[in-house]
Amino acid sequence: MAEIEVRNLYKEYTGANGTVHAVKNASLTVKNGEVVVIIGPSGSGKSTLLRCVNKLETPTSGHIYIDGEDITNPKTDIRKIREEVGMVFQSFNLFPHLTVLENITLSPRKVKHMGKEDAERLALELLRRVGLEDKASVHPAALSGGQQQRVAIARALAMQPKAMLFDEPTSALDPEMIKEVLDVMLSLAKDGMTMLLVTHEMGFARAAADKVIFMDDGQIIEEGTPDEIFSNPKNDRTREFLKHIL
Repeated sequence: MAEIEVRNLYKEYTGANGTVHAVKNASLTVKNGEVVVIIGPSGSGKSTLLRCVNKLETPTSGHIYIDGEDITNPKTDIRKIREEVGMVFQSFNLFPHLTVLENITLSPRKVKHMGKEDAERLALELLRRVGLEDKASVHPAALSGGQQQRVAIARALAMQPKAMLFDEPTSALDPEMIKEVLDVMLSLAKDGMTMLLVTHEMGFARAAADKVIFMDDGQIIEEGTPDEIFSNPKNDRTREFLKHIL
């Protein structure tokens, strides 16, 4: 299982309206087998920080270590790191012309050079795990949003990652579909998967997180156990945020 460490991370964007400081001096650690949940208002830098962790965004400065390897070092093979750190996005990003089974087996076969039979056996195991074994031969358009997101999780797991990143994986779903996705994520947490996720689902954060981080205005304002953050936050800004959403 991977350990993730972020040290003094800054991310800036420069445009016509000047420089935007999206992430400011953020540091955090996700230990092996730990579930860390980042919460905070929209625009607080949560997703930017998460996307920096596998170099979908390039940090302006600071360091990010995965299993002790500094991915901000230009010599680091980021493709190899991404093989070991799965990511699930708000949008499902499934290939519409491929079946569910083909979507899941594509990366193991192309990237890890897994044989067709082995890849399909693994894919069917993962579809069983997410409750969609009967959907192997259908195309994504035939699935609900919740089912598509569960396929996206299975696809990420097919690379047999050491850690998983989730960027608001339920935000595009209708309320009745959210639980089926969260149930899969809860089962991953119980199995000891190292997870770093951004979510607005406070019930999931309470149930599954080892640590909750509150961000605002690009900064990590407070971190603690779910009980510390939700029941006894120390920072006024954290209290104000939680008062409006709980």
